[in-house]
Amino acid sequence: MPSTPPSADRRPARRTPSPTGTAATNPPVAVWRPAAWVLLVGGLLGEAAALILTVEKYRLALDPGYITSCDLNPVLSCGSIMTTPQASAFGIPNSLLGVAGFAVVATVGAALLAGARTANWFWAGLQIGVTAGFLFVHWLIWQSLSVIGALCPYCMLVWVVTATVFWYVTLASIDRWARTPRRQRLAATFRSYQSVPVVAWIAAVIVLIVVRFWEYWRTLL
Repeated sequence: MPSTPPSADRRPARRTPSPTGTAATNPPVAVWRPAAWVLLVGGLLGEAAALILTVEKYRLALDPGYITSCDLNPVLSCGSIMTTPQASAFGIPNSLLGVAGFAVVATVGAALLAGARTANWFWAGLQIGVTAGFLFVHWLIWQSLSVIGALCPYCMLVWVVTATVFWYVTLASIDRWARTPRRQRLAATFRSYQSVPVVAWIAAVIVLIVVRFWEYWRTLL
């Protein structure tokens, strides 16, 4: 019988194409679950506060004599803050920025809890957004304490929510990019004390408020 030429059996083996491009080097990543809960709950609380502030500002614009629901005393007085330029830092009411921003935060949190995974570029954008909000909150705190001389209870809720969301998103970012054992241990350490920075930040703000308005607080003792 004629034998098969050796060259006929030397067919090139079929190679399975290796994944390349963005999908392989930057795959979607599951997010640390506590961060997702903070995004959802914090986003809903912030959204509620921003909506209330928007309604109150609208009523005050219609009637300059309107007494807002958070005009409680000379210090806790939303009305005196809403009429200042600082209440519309970018040309529109700050509360409208909150309505839009917290809606995004809550939506992202709900999606993550439902099992959504995010690409690194998306999470980086979220980190930049909450960091900008956190810095803006500090400017508002300084304006309230040093320039306006009054406090808004709903605004203070927004302060706390923004600080908490910023910290937990930052923790999730550290966990996300912990690619080496050393970084993973560092991320685990931060998670072990996850609530400490937030509590310390809130305590520092409370101290600043007590010191700034001590002359009024002492009249209540």
